Amino acid sequence: MAELFIIGICLVLLIAYIFDITTKFTKIPSVIFLLAAGWLLRQASKFFGSGIPDFTVILPILGTVGLILIVLEGSLELELNNSKKVMIKKSMFVALIPVILIAVGFAIFLQWEWDVPFKQGLINMIPFAIISSSIAIPSAVNLATSKRQFITYESSLSDIIGVVFFNFATFGTAITLSGGFHFVGQFFLMLIISIVASLVLAFLLAKIDHHIKYGPIIILNILIYEISKIYHLPALIFILFFGLVLGNIDELKNVKLLRNFQFTKLNKEVKHFKDVVVEATFVVRSLFFIVFGFVLKTEDIINQDSLVWSISIVISIFAIRFIVLKLAKIENQPLLYIAPRGLITILLFLSITPVERIPLLNESVVVQVILLTTIIMMIGLIFEKNVEEVRGNADEPIPKKILSD
Repeated sequence: MAELFIIGICLVLLIAYIFDITTKFTKIPSVIFLLAAGWLLRQASKFFGSGIPDFTVILPILGTVGLILIVLEGSLELELNNSKKVMIKKSMFVALIPVILIAVGFAIFLQWEWDVPFKQGLINMIPFAIISSSIAIPSAVNLATSKRQFITYESSLSDIIGVVFFNFATFGTAITLSGGFHFVGQFFLMLIISIVASLVLAFLLAKIDHHIKYGPIIILNILIYEISKIYHLPALIFILFFGLVLGNIDELKNVKLLRNFQFTKLNKEVKHFKDVVVEATFVVRSLFFIVFGFVLKTEDIINQDSLVWSISIVISIFAIRFIVLKLAKIENQPLLYIAPRGLITILLFLSITPVERIPLLNESVVVQVILLTTIIMMIGLIFEKNVEEVRGNADEPIPKKILSD
């Protein structure tokens, strides 16, 4: 039995790798293949009568580790310098406004139409307001460099903003001014912890001579994240900050306290660390979506009762995105379509306590919103020409408006 399980895992991961490679050519997001593979495995288990194992227990674990690795991978790619200032401002605007409008707007509607307490509505709607970087970033592989970087910034920031907002909404028994100040205090405490911990981990990365060093650094990231969560601190801030420190290590050369630091050696270590994080993220992300596909119930996918809510949420997502992109003076094509929901939505939805759950926003709505937003993204990307086709293999294609003020 153990041998068959190991063989199955290996085959599934190899198939996931093939899906990841073919995305560049088919323009079909690999998450579609992964979810389909998981769902087909479930049907095969039913057909052969081998029994359906309960993977719902490990799904939150895979999701948490996947979230940490995805945010770390994304933040390692983010450049913080004057040349990226305009892009950072615009990506922050495009990431922040939809999260607030979707979550608050639907929470007000639920309170007005269904007498759902505002806080409860907010908690249930925030997961639907967040772009999934685990789907968006890999799907943008064929886009021009500037558009691809924008998606990386925007989706990573959307993850951070959404999780911090969710932590605030679930903090305490009511949303009050004093609770807000307390949360802001916790945020700045987490920021201080992040600065100190990030510099210490960067120092360890440069100083450790043992042949095993990258694994322990990743484990320490997960450990600090989980301990911070126990004390209700916005733990994802640390992961983002650590990735930004390593990804922009050259910007610290002018800091007086760090002038004697071995930046040349650290740059080399950071490059290797990035490679390890990318590999680990691929494995965990693939397993998560395959397992999620496996636990998917066919009745949840085709549930007509939840379609009204699912379609309403999806329409709101893209309508607000269209307006925000226009306000930010950013070219709509194909960025308008790249707003998938995925790992973050699932993870936050699963973390909502049964008491806070709203029956109207059930598992069927989550599944349908994820599938609909991913399919819309797929259709939008299919009709987007490859950078090589448009520019003749140009090294640095620049869109018309994305970098303009």
